[in-house]
Amino acid sequence: MDSSLLPLLLVVALAFANGTNDVSKAIATLVGSGVTNYRTAIVWGTAWTVVGACASGLVATAMVKTFSSGLIEPGAATPPVLALSVLIGAIIWVLVASRTGLPVSTTHALTGAIVGAGLTAFGGHGLIWPAIVGKIALPLLLSPVLALTVSVLIHPAVRALAGRWEGACLCLMPTHYALVTVDAHGATRTLLQATTFGQSVSDVPARCERAGLRGLTIGLDSIHWISSGLASLARGTNDAPKILAMLLLGSTVVSWPGAHLQVAAFAGVALAMGLGSFLGGLRVTEVLAEKVTRMDHIEGLSANLTTSSLVLISATMGLPVSTTHVSSSAIIGIGLLKDLQTVRWATVRDMVLAWVITLPAAGLLACLAYLMLTRFL
Repeated sequence: MDSSLLPLLLVVALAFANGTNDVSKAIATLVGSGVTNYRTAIVWGTAWTVVGACASGLVATAMVKTFSSGLIEPGAATPPVLALSVLIGAIIWVLVASRTGLPVSTTHALTGAIVGAGLTAFGGHGLIWPAIVGKIALPLLLSPVLALTVSVLIHPAVRALAGRWEGACLCLMPTHYALVTVDAHGATRTLLQATTFGQSVSDVPARCERAGLRGLTIGLDSIHWISSGLASLARGTNDAPKILAMLLLGSTVVSWPGAHLQVAAFAGVALAMGLGSFLGGLRVTEVLAEKVTRMDHIEGLSANLTTSSLVLISATMGLPVSTTHVSSSAIIGIGLLKDLQTVRWATVRDMVLAWVITLPAAGLLACLAYLMLTRFL
């Protein structure tokens, strides 16, 4: 096999593994709150993940720089097998976690693999430890606390607003050139009506579906769908650059051979993430949807708003937070608001243990991969 092709294949494999584990983080609330079923949620999350991964090529260049050139000393001679070792270590661990239903962080796996392979290749002198601690370790440690705090703080406001809107809908009626709101009691209000077209619809006596209105209907569940899509887009934007950075690992500058190759690389990773999400995303989704805490759709909405906002902001700033940690912590925060007993602490314990083990496990796997590859290649 062409040696230049192997890193690309491993990057695609890691993107696939990432999809199997991470699609759950944005769609679990849709299933857990009863808005939709698993298959529909996974298709929805897959579609928005692909969009986010493609868009990351435009907005997340700082993330590529952090993981490709910001962790290894510029003067260190980077062995050709280093990136391969990092990819192999991360792939194996994420696939094992997905198979067992544990929501782990690809960011954590990559970081552990870089440190493990880097220590094997350079000793302690080839890695930029302040960057590893400040740019990666610190955001990863703080993001779960921040996500739990944000979800606890915004949920009362979301519930209050949602309570006023519960049972209401917004009807867009192209045939009547009108935009109408219908509240829980069936009272209507015409927001926009073209005076010269169609008939007035201000006296429609029931909700959109009961009145037989034709057109786009937007209710509280619709906002939940939108928040889930945003969270999926955020996680695609957050994860794709880290994975693609492995193609440039050890470079002093972030440079691609050509613009068309950069576009093809991002497109390939986006499709692989989508394929992994669609084919293998069920197991971890079941854990987050059913085995952490029960949610209604308002609680799910709060968790998704927390996840999408924190992850998108972090991705654009080049801070590699973990979508896994943010989403899981937001869901736990919602459970804590209700009652400590509503949280399934055995599941939370297993999740936290998986988070802690990810760094050394991926590091050890990458170390072993480096030793084997240097022997046989």
